[in-house]
Amino acid sequence: MLRDRYEPMDLFALVPQLSLAMEPVLTELDRLLEDDVVFQRVRADMAKRYPQTLTRGRPSTPVEVILRMHTVKHLYGWSYEETEHWVNDSLVLRQFCRLYLESVPDDTVLIRWAHLIGEETLAEVNDRVVELARSLHVTRGRKLRVDSTVVETNIHHPTDSSLVGDGVRVVSRLLRQAKKVMSDTVKLGQEVFRTRMRSVRDLTQQIHRMARREGEQAAEGMKRVYAKLIKVAQASRVQAEKVTAALRELAGESAKRLGEQFEHFLPLLDQAIEQAKRRVIDGQVVPAGGKLLSLFEPHTQIIVRHKAGKPVEFGRKVFLDEVDGGIISRYEILQEAKPDHQYLEASLEGHQERFGRAPDLLAGDRGCYSPWNEELAHEAGVKHVVLPKTGRLSPERRKHERQRWFRRGMRFRSGSEGRISVLKRSYGLDCCLYHGEAGFGRWVGWGILTANLARISRTVATRQAK
Repeated sequence: MLRDRYEPMDLFALVPQLSLAMEPVLTELDRLLEDDVVFQRVRADMAKRYPQTLTRGRPSTPVEVILRMHTVKHLYGWSYEETEHWVNDSLVLRQFCRLYLESVPDDTVLIRWAHLIGEETLAEVNDRVVELARSLHVTRGRKLRVDSTVVETNIHHPTDSSLVGDGVRVVSRLLRQAKKVMSDTVKLGQEVFRTRMRSVRDLTQQIHRMARREGEQAAEGMKRVYAKLIKVAQASRVQAEKVTAALRELAGESAKRLGEQFEHFLPLLDQAIEQAKRRVIDGQVVPAGGKLLSLFEPHTQIIVRHKAGKPVEFGRKVFLDEVDGGIISRYEILQEAKPDHQYLEASLEGHQERFGRAPDLLAGDRGCYSPWNEELAHEAGVKHVVLPKTGRLSPERRKHERQRWFRRGMRFRSGSEGRISVLKRSYGLDCCLYHGEAGFGRWVGWGILTANLARISRTVATRQAK
């Protein structure tokens, strides 16, 4: 049965000798999380765990505790295990998380509940937080700056040999698990459950050694070794097909789970084999959009950034809208890493939905410029459009961009680089540690939501201290 909250208690009053109290920023964050709209949206997602979650079963960890512990986790950049440890260790965090003297939920409990809070809910909660920022006069929505960044996925550097090797390794692991499940019921023979990881390791090491050589002889040798690697992977795939067919005939939850895992990974292994064959054996060029970069994070994209030290990044591109006050009013995880100027219209529409009017100032970098975007912004009612033009400037355009208001707008735009740096360093947007595309959306959503809550709390606390 889903429980909303524990009975309130003041832990600080139990030990007055210690003079315990929350720091001002944490106090303001505590007040923000008391908002009923935020609470109800998170509760609605948690109620979907089972059909009768709201009315049946033993009392769950309260919604209020789960919401606040996840906020603490992303606020301090802790893992689930560290969150459990430090909340259990601190009376201040116990009071903030509304745990009081109850036992702290295990890290696995936090993980299970985290999977239920979807990225759409987090985006809706962030919209509500933007409304709270307006009501507290942290932002007025008069200025808008847009920029994009890349959030990397947690994968190793992709190579054709490592992708095929990962596929064989996963299939081998599933075959070992299937052997235990099927040992007493289905007799397929030992050969079907054979693992081929030793062959894969030997061939992968040969590929690494040959990659250092140059010349036609080395290239031909590379093709021969890759052909052997592909043959080994195809043999593992045939074994997996036989085991999958046998699992479909079995009853039981374990057999069903294993069958689902085989059905998930086998198409990815097929893609890795086909990709290696096309690129190495046939010498074809595979388009970046059609490449598989990871068996475990297949949604990962190749994003060319031309940055010093990191010309190419592997992850997803995120487009950010930031208003005055340092609040991220809207974010979008892009399905394709297209040029930024294609997403400015959605930013303007989103700003008008949230603030009821166009911003007085719209600023972006050169990637956001296009004549159509400038015209669109003026038609929407933006007074000052600060989008520096790319390429050679005409005398008229150069004069336009040297005006005082334009240069002031460019200084405001440069602040987005600092905001992105803070999101990456303090709120985890440098690399996503959650799994899958849904997990990626939740990681980005929690990071931005927590950053906004912390920014509002810090602004209000500073204002009250004066």
